[in-house]
Amino acid sequence: MKNATNEYRLEMSGISKSFGVVSVLKDVNLKVKSGEIHALLGENGAGKSTLIKILSGVHQKDAGKVVLDGQDIHPKNTHEGQVLGINVVYQELSLVNDLSVAENIYLHKLGASKSWMNWKGIIKDAQELLDSLDFKIDASAKVKDLSIVQKQVVEIAKAISEDTKILVLDEPTTVFDPKDVKKLFQILFRLKEQGVSIIYISHHLDEIFKIADTVTVLRDGVDTGSMPISETDKDGVIRLMIGRELKDLYPKREIKIGEVPIFQVKNLTAKETMVHNVSFEVKPGEVLGIAGLGGSGRTETAKLIFGADKKKSGVLTLEGEVIKTNSPVDAAGYQIGFVSEDRKEEGVFLPLSIRRNISVTSFKSISSKLGFINVENEYKKVLGLIEKLNIKTPNSEVNVKNLSGGNQQKVALAKWLSIDSKVIFIDEPTRGVDVGAKIEIYNLINEVAKKGVGVVVISSDMPEIMGISDRILVMHEGTIYGELQKEQFSEENILRYSIGEPLKQLN
Repeated sequence: MKNATNEYRLEMSGISKSFGVVSVLKDVNLKVKSGEIHALLGENGAGKSTLIKILSGVHQKDAGKVVLDGQDIHPKNTHEGQVLGINVVYQELSLVNDLSVAENIYLHKLGASKSWMNWKGIIKDAQELLDSLDFKIDASAKVKDLSIVQKQVVEIAKAISEDTKILVLDEPTTVFDPKDVKKLFQILFRLKEQGVSIIYISHHLDEIFKIADTVTVLRDGVDTGSMPISETDKDGVIRLMIGRELKDLYPKREIKIGEVPIFQVKNLTAKETMVHNVSFEVKPGEVLGIAGLGGSGRTETAKLIFGADKKKSGVLTLEGEVIKTNSPVDAAGYQIGFVSEDRKEEGVFLPLSIRRNISVTSFKSISSKLGFINVENEYKKVLGLIEKLNIKTPNSEVNVKNLSGGNQQKVALAKWLSIDSKVIFIDEPTRGVDVGAKIEIYNLINEVAKKGVGVVVISSDMPEIMGISDRILVMHEGTIYGELQKEQFSEENILRYSIGEPLKQLN
């Protein structure tokens, strides 16, 4: 129900927060109306997550006021926030893998009744909710068996299963393909009509200008502007975010690509996943893009090559030599790297320091013949990569969980750069990364390719994959359906191949 007495449902005024001597938020204001989609933008580390955690009860503010429907609120934890109608879907998923989809959605209600649980009713309600979202997910399935896209949908279903006044979505579409993004937008428009206030955090500016009514921008813990989306444009938003013009998002590639492939895959087929008869090659210095809709087999192909999933058949050739990667240890031994799309689960060790995360793949090169780590060499290598990748940290001993998403992604990349990879697979390279950090990662990809490394980039972001690739392979139903040369790059052509349109229909 809309608030009849105040123009704004939510008013966060003069919010300040410090952690020790580090000031994270300084006198920040955020005002959101009922039935409004309000975009909250800023680079990684700008203070967006801290502001939302204060709203939801994770953190307590040092100064300022939070008013919801005309009443001062002081949630001391997320449960109190949820009781007030504040629900947050974070970029890093928080589902319980060993429980069913239905149990995760209604986790807050389990145990609330002293009588026997009506499991059939819970599964039925969850299934109806999921069906209303237009995503095919079995409510009785275990969460651990879902794809990352499906897990994201379950998080959203869980949030809207409650009496929600404020729904916060933090980078909700980073793993979605265009079709699923469209479905999500329809859900948000429906919630908006019902009077739900939506705070939408995203680094995809195209999305913001499609769905948002208002935008607030943070930079270095200060709000630099708030305005109706109709009164600004992308350049204006970027200036507020980074304090400068941004002309070239995708750096020019002037790299000589080798003639002889450095890595070849022939007739790769999985034991358990849908991947079958995948064949391709990548040359030294080449950035090879792999596109396709969610569930097309892109990530599964990379995991097969890396040894994380089991192969049924297929031949891998590295520098002319047939190799076998039955495990990630085997792949790392051949200097094949893999940066996962799921940072939290597979990309980094969140509780460990930056140093330990980067060193984990390179113990052999920093150890003596007797197996003792040469600490001097380790620090030299780690500090060199921190500087090279511009990882924002006071020192190498900071735990990765305390870094922003963009800096966590840089650590995930550094881990594989530390072994001088010959081939590196990067799955969703800029997922949840701000505009400034994206450019740094694109430059890094170019720099790696310049050294003669074969770089394979998997991305759901079509402008991104066209902007950084020399050639694009498009997957459909578990196999390579088509190949696009630079002059053929277009969103239409990628989409045609993605849905199985034949070559003759390409422009």
